[in-house]
Amino acid sequence: MSDTWLVVGLGNPGPGYSRNRHNIGFMVAEELASRMNATFKTHKARALIASGRMGVGGPKIIVAKPTLFMNLSGGPTASLAKFYNLAPDHVVAIHDEIDIPFDTVKLKVGGGEGGHNGLRDISRALGTKDYYRVRAGVGRPPGRADAASHVLRDFSSTEAKTLPFLIDAAADATEVLIVEGLLSAQEKFHQA
Repeated sequence: MSDTWLVVGLGNPGPGYSRNRHNIGFMVAEELASRMNATFKTHKARALIASGRMGVGGPKIIVAKPTLFMNLSGGPTASLAKFYNLAPDHVVAIHDEIDIPFDTVKLKVGGGEGGHNGLRDISRALGTKDYYRVRAGVGRPPGRADAASHVLRDFSSTEAKTLPFLIDAAADATEVLIVEGLLSAQEKFHQA
């Protein structure tokens, strides 16, 4: 079994999107790279990647941020999985999730995409839904506000105060998932 994992943070490229709720995956990817003292470099798979080991002798992690828009995340993800010869069971997508409250992290493998076009594109490109997802809660928009507009807005000033804790928790959850497995990560990060 390979001890190499591909961790793909989902987001949109460019400074105009950098603090959007939709870019929480990029923020967590940057935190994971920082923890490994790794620097992002351009990869031919249309992604920025940073790689390193999780701790001394730990698993090798390739952290990726696709350089295409969120809805086109599948091509870079599948290309990197092929380049590193990784099966979908060694791929983790980190993404925003409107169906869980802000400041909540949940993990799963497979299942639906919940209307998330970035995940839908990854499932299409990998030919399966059976890859891991680290879901960072951004909450639903208030009232009947449009979900697409909600995720393309920056976090509120109140949310911004808690955001570093959400980023840390999602990075921690990703590390536990890789080292200890899904059930252990779910036990630690899913609140009752």
